Amino acid sequence: MSRAFVLFVVVLLAACGRDAAPPRSAHDVPPAPLAGPLTALPHDLPVDAAKAALGGRLFRDKRLSADDSVACLSCHDLEHGGADALRTARGIGGQAVPRNSPTVFNAAMNFRQFWDGRAATLAEQAAGPITSPVEMGSKWQVLSGKLAADAGYRRAFAALYSDGITPRNVTDAIAEFERTLLTPDSPFDRYLRGEEGALSADAQRGWRLFRDRGCAACHQGANVGGNLFQVFGVLGDYFADRGHDDPSDQGRFNVTHDERDRHVFKVPALRNVAATAPYFHDGSAATLPDAVRTMARYQLGIELAADEVDAIVSFLGSLSGCYQGRCL
Repeated sequence: MSRAFVLFVVVLLAACGRDAAPPRSAHDVPPAPLAGPLTALPHDLPVDAAKAALGGRLFRDKRLSADDSVACLSCHDLEHGGADALRTARGIGGQAVPRNSPTVFNAAMNFRQFWDGRAATLAEQAAGPITSPVEMGSKWQVLSGKLAADAGYRRAFAALYSDGITPRNVTDAIAEFERTLLTPDSPFDRYLRGEEGALSADAQRGWRLFRDRGCAACHQGANVGGNLFQVFGVLGDYFADRGHDDPSDQGRFNVTHDERDRHVFKVPALRNVAATAPYFHDGSAATLPDAVRTMARYQLGIELAADEVDAIVSFLGSLSGCYQGRCL
């Protein structure tokens, strides 16, 4: 029995029994079971174009924050991988948000939202930052008044929703826009569709290593992750070695208060990962090679050779796709 197979089983068993309830919206995950460990991204998902257009305007509007200084786009910049390039996010008044901003690209393919998976749908996730006192700091009654004062918003909501401007309709429109944020046609997508020359020799070797070393046990599906929970530190104590263990490090435990969920997080999706440094919930890995080495050590219990790290990084670079004609 190979070491790679043993590691795959260890990691897979560690994931079993985690809270992995399906999301409430069929839009948030692929509609059919996955045919293999990794699959190509779809080119689109079913959306209401008018609602998506309204949601795109809301996504970019700083009036959604209490002091008109922060938009969804501030932490999920579509020009920079759908994230913000900061170790941890910043909210109104420059307040530090305790976790790194995950990319909004392809978030519709995740089975849950947020690092701790506390939101089951994109709409539920959108509501969180809007009212969080350290992120956007708004109150729905005040925000609804701001939007109602804008004739364009009044017309758009009246045309699309029978009850007009409500918290539910605001987050529904934002979620509809986020379903359009797919980045298909990466080199790896083309490779999966039969275009062998789409991947360099280094990237092909990296893909083999990624699969054979056991990375694909957790990073699966069209989003190369985002479809299960896993403990951060399967085969090593990351937090003890880091030297501190903060409330934001508790992961799913903060949601379920189940001791088995301490340090358990949603496995991050790796699409466009080369464009979203720094890495992990705490932003502690400054570069992709740093992240690869840390994952190998704490999730798989192995130390990768330098050339193996380089090859896996090359493969991860092949996961960068294109949005609105611009490749990330």
